[in-house]
Amino acid sequence: MSRVFTARHAMGAKVTGESLVAKDGFSARYDLNRIDGVFSRPAHKLAGQSYVGKVLVLDTAKGGVASAWMLHEMHSREKAPLAIVFNTVNPILAQGAALGDVTMLAGFDEDITAAIPHGAQVEIDPEAKTIRVL
Repeated sequence: MSRVFTARHAMGAKVTGESLVAKDGFSARYDLNRIDGVFSRPAHKLAGQSYVGKVLVLDTAKGGVASAWMLHEMHSREKAPLAIVFNTVNPILAQGAALGDVTMLAGFDEDITAAIPHGAQVEIDPEAKTIRVL
């Protein structure tokens, strides 16, 4: 039986993909090698893993304006995540997800990084504000 989680905030297209899950933050500027498409900050829990075409399930958005325009730049080079899912998000990263055409969910009644298994196939439906473990 699949589990469904409802977010308070959602945007983007309906997508299905593999989850990369970590109780860690997300900064496009400091956590990623945007050329190679991998998490590059050695202390990040997903260090060395490719984020391209994956559903990132992380604790919180970090950073400011640079992360926002970097999502757009990554999308233009087909080096962007499929979607980003956060326990909490800031307005700047929400704007960046919209600019970069990256599906995003945020704000859950439980810790989404503990609820979604790493490597699980998930479906995100922004219109319904849901993420479903398949």
